Amino acid sequence: MKKRKSKKRRIKKLPFILLILILLTITIGIMYIMRLNSNNEEKLKSNDKKLETKKEVKKDVEKRMSLVAVGDCLIHGAVYLDARTGNNTYDFSKMIEDVKPLIEKYDLRYYNQETIIGGKNLGVSHYPRFNSPDEIGDNMVDIGFNLVSLANNHTLDKNEAGILYSNKYWKGKNVITAGTYSSKEERDDIKVYEKNGIKYAFLAYTTTTNGLSRPANKEYLLNVYDEDLVKEDINKIKDKADVIIVSMHWGEEYVFEPTESEKEIAKYLSSLGVDLIIGSHPHVIQPVDYVNDTLVIYSLGNFLSGQRPMGIDKIVGLMVGMDIVVKNDKVTFENLDYNLLYTYSTTSDTNYKVIPFKNLNNSILNNYQQLQQKYMDIVKQEVKYD
Repeated sequence: MKKRKSKKRRIKKLPFILLILILLTITIGIMYIMRLNSNNEEKLKSNDKKLETKKEVKKDVEKRMSLVAVGDCLIHGAVYLDARTGNNTYDFSKMIEDVKPLIEKYDLRYYNQETIIGGKNLGVSHYPRFNSPDEIGDNMVDIGFNLVSLANNHTLDKNEAGILYSNKYWKGKNVITAGTYSSKEERDDIKVYEKNGIKYAFLAYTTTTNGLSRPANKEYLLNVYDEDLVKEDINKIKDKADVIIVSMHWGEEYVFEPTESEKEIAKYLSSLGVDLIIGSHPHVIQPVDYVNDTLVIYSLGNFLSGQRPMGIDKIVGLMVGMDIVVKNDKVTFENLDYNLLYTYSTTSDTNYKVIPFKNLNNSILNNYQQLQQKYMDIVKQEVKYD
């Protein structure tokens, strides 16, 4: 009898033991799951920290590209006659070959094609209605120029036909141009380019057309400066481009100091987010200065011209080199480098040649060292704003 009672007691205890085991298993399972969740949270936090670190590192990455700029390529009759090699053929290469070593290390190489390349069928011509032969563009590209402004007071010299020819000509070159267009759609489609990881835009405008008008309903042919137009253009690309470069044809001819109009335009462009302004039209050198964080080259003077009879100031031009640095969404300029260029020619308008000042001597240009000081003083002159 005693054995049966003992067996019954064991049978009664079994459900209790099973319940304990089940509760213990559940507890262990919950603890395991909690531990897993805790580990996952720690991993997620660790991954978040890594992602944040990567973002910070990416944000701090410094990108840079280099740019060099020269002034007006102003092909007077004396210049193209000196370059003539035959019946309606020309070669300007020897005139500009000394410049190549100074520009070839730069990524972007800018100049202003002051006299339109409008097609020889319209007749090569000089002042006051210029038309330059294709060969000047060929030779400038051959030595490395790849950023060309086409908006200036002589763009309309050969009317619509000249602009259409010019646009077609430049499309056949491995260069970036701005300022003239063959359709409204082309003008409104502002491109953003990339170099060394930096996205940049290049725009060009002129404030003067020598009294010539664009054909009705074809204002797209030439960018004539207008505050609303410029604002609209820049708003299209300011969130896409790291760097905005604007070529401005402005100011007053043969004046060393920026006009009030130049300064007002510079301030306005700076307020819109333009980083670099490259100026032309005065045909003499003007200062290089900052408006807020915007670097402004007010006038580079002439690069190549036939203005020797008008005095030394018109045949000395400025070359400016720089590094454009982008870091933390901020654009800065480093290693600003200035070179002066002298357009030599004989008194009989032959042997035209652009010579860097560092290659000069007194037999080529008398008192060139004193002249160098004069022009560099102009370049470094502080611009005063109201």
